[in-house]
Amino acid sequence: MSGRLEGRVAFITGAARGQGRAHAVRMAWEGADIIAVDIAGKLPSCVPYDSATPDDLAETVRLVEGTGRRILATATDVRDFDELRRVVDAGVAALGRLDIIVANAGVAAPQAWNEITPENFRDVMDINVTGTWNTVMAGADKIIEGGRGGSIILISSAAGMKMQPFMVHYTASKHAVAGMARAFAAELGKHSIRVNSVHPGPVNTPMGTGDMVAAVGKAVETNPQLSNMLTPFLPDWAAEPEEIADTVCWLASDESRKITAARIPVDQGSTQY
Repeated sequence: MSGRLEGRVAFITGAARGQGRAHAVRMAWEGADIIAVDIAGKLPSCVPYDSATPDDLAETVRLVEGTGRRILATATDVRDFDELRRVVDAGVAALGRLDIIVANAGVAAPQAWNEITPENFRDVMDINVTGTWNTVMAGADKIIEGGRGGSIILISSAAGMKMQPFMVHYTASKHAVAGMARAFAAELGKHSIRVNSVHPGPVNTPMGTGDMVAAVGKAVETNPQLSNMLTPFLPDWAAEPEEIADTVCWLASDESRKITAARIPVDQGSTQY
């Protein structure tokens, strides 16, 4: 690898598996130390796929340490601001600085519009929106204190550029994340902190486990004509987590130093029509 993040420290949420693990491992290969969090436990009842486990988080630790970099990992819910702040403070004390934030933690719940309950809507918004805000607020001032500038990457979705059928709450949350990135970019720019949102299409992660496929199928049955709303231009329907990590690592590096307030799609073209 190029060492493009040599000596830097990244704070990554949802790091136990999938995209979050890919971001952590890729940044470690590029020279960064990692502060990693994941709930590593039960998700809200509307989420049909398997939850991450402490063993998943331990595997991320093993993979990062295999690169020769340091990692501090804790089971933390992004909805708990005080605990996130404690984790970041401890991580900066141990690792010496903070340069990068990747707000990756999020959930998806396939449900027809009239099957979403107030509790379901709150749960998705609390994790995907408030959790993202908590993540930035827990670490941005640490980047400012370093006086070197930095990069904050908010993981949105193709649903945050176009929409995702049968996920009103998820679509709303991911549009909110994109708007949050632009708003933070405006105010943090004077500190040379760049803030961008990344918008993946389908990604091959454990979000496809458990009852997820069945839940999607049930929702599609309510309105089949919406089933191809995110058809890609490229031959591959799904990306690998490491392919999303390529873009996230680039945004964390100096190679993207003039890019801020941007919405970066990594979706095989699926939002472009």
